[in-house]
Amino acid sequence: MTDRHLVDVQILLIRNGEVLLSKRRSGDRFDGRWHLPAGKLEAGESATAGAAREAREEIGVEIDPADLRFVHAAHVIGSGLESRLGLFFETSRWTGEPVNREPDKSYELRWFALNALPDNLIEYPASALHAHPTGAPYSELGW
Repeated sequence: MTDRHLVDVQILLIRNGEVLLSKRRSGDRFDGRWHLPAGKLEAGESATAGAAREAREEIGVEIDPADLRFVHAAHVIGSGLESRLGLFFETSRWTGEPVNREPDKSYELRWFALNALPDNLIEYPASALHAHPTGAPYSELGW
């Protein structure tokens, strides 16, 4: 385990009761599994600015950080990745149509009904998506 935790920002793009997911392309156990558009917060960057940047980089949409609403935090250890704190933000306002801008990291993008999520969803983003309807603000994984 590292001495510090990474901070991830994850985006729930919501449209007509559906959320946008990305099918991960990687050389690890997460290959072919679904997750949210997400990334690591950079030094000197606010969480909302980081989420907006990741949305632009990964799926080509522009989001005003003021349109992001905090919906969940997940503290994750033991996932095989570095320990992390994930901050999840939701929005239904953006400019542009989502497109896979990182085909080296993602096979495809697809919309899923919030009440019919895929079975092969990575546990980390699943924690926020399953908490979403209940409004639970926090979860822990791997403790």
